[in-house]
Amino acid sequence: MPLNVRDHGGDGPPLVLLHGSGRSLADWDASAAALTASHRVLAVDLPGHGRSTDISPWTIPTVVRHIADTLDAHGVPETVVVGHSLGGMVAIEYARAYEDSARAAVNLDCFWWGRPGEYPGAERVGELLRRSAGAAAPPGYIEEQVAHAARYGIPSDRAEAAARAAVRPLPDGRWQTLPECTAALEMYGELDRLGALGVTAWLEGMTCPLLLVQAGRLQPPPTTEWFDDLSTRFARGLSAELAELSRNRPNITVTQIDASHPMTLEAPEAVAKLIAGFVRGLSAGTTAAGTPTEPPWFSPTSTARYAVPRADLPGHAPEGRPTDHEGER
Repeated sequence: MPLNVRDHGGDGPPLVLLHGSGRSLADWDASAAALTASHRVLAVDLPGHGRSTDISPWTIPTVVRHIADTLDAHGVPETVVVGHSLGGMVAIEYARAYEDSARAAVNLDCFWWGRPGEYPGAERVGELLRRSAGAAAPPGYIEEQVAHAARYGIPSDRAEAAARAAVRPLPDGRWQTLPECTAALEMYGELDRLGALGVTAWLEGMTCPLLLVQAGRLQPPPTTEWFDDLSTRFARGLSAELAELSRNRPNITVTQIDASHPMTLEAPEAVAKLIAGFVRGLSAGTTAAGTPTEPPWFSPTSTARYAVPRADLPGHAPEGRPTDHEGER
């Protein structure tokens, strides 16, 4: 089943861009515009998201098969697959399943929440996400998204366009968040399944070049104390695990970016520059793992709060659940 695609055109090695959970291909518009100077760029709505139809059950093997069908339909035999948040996990799994057509994969800030019991409090995130899966948002949802996005410095027009593309209007004036409940619960189950392996075990057997990117900027307040504590512990542990991976796995490059989790909306030019540089390195044969880049503004032992959303763009947060920057990791 071909998925909904926005073909941005451009010339050069193809890139396929995948968005996060509850989001749409519109999140990539600004980055895509910067990438078309050196790449053919296609952005894809994942199943059940944006304008792509739902699938049942929602499983990552089925999702990557639909992506492969979509690329075939658009005449793209080989590509670098780039994903943000949920899309980053899907990009890795696409590269695993279609190693002959995936030159490389880029995972922008999706590492879920570690092995079961590794980070106490992570189970609470999962409970809150499931409680709000497929919810109908109030009529003022779009305006709330735009206002919340301003905390991250995201321009209002970009935030509004992205918010509208990620939901479906209902007859009573409310907004249906996507994917709908059944698919959303299945999707979280897939994230739990892969996340339970831990990053090192999850990436075992991957041989193509991988770029793993952590968000490096603090999440703006307000946040909750329990989530701050969880994020701090998780950021420290993940940073150490990724550093070890980059030392021991020559196909893995690790870096951080001066942005928070919604980086495709907050810092699209920086995201595009990072992706383009990685792909240039593939062609030049210089892309390799090494000591992770640790800019002066980043400290894995600080109290940095990593933005880890369910829906990857700022949004309305019902009482008691993480904001849309706090659930998906």
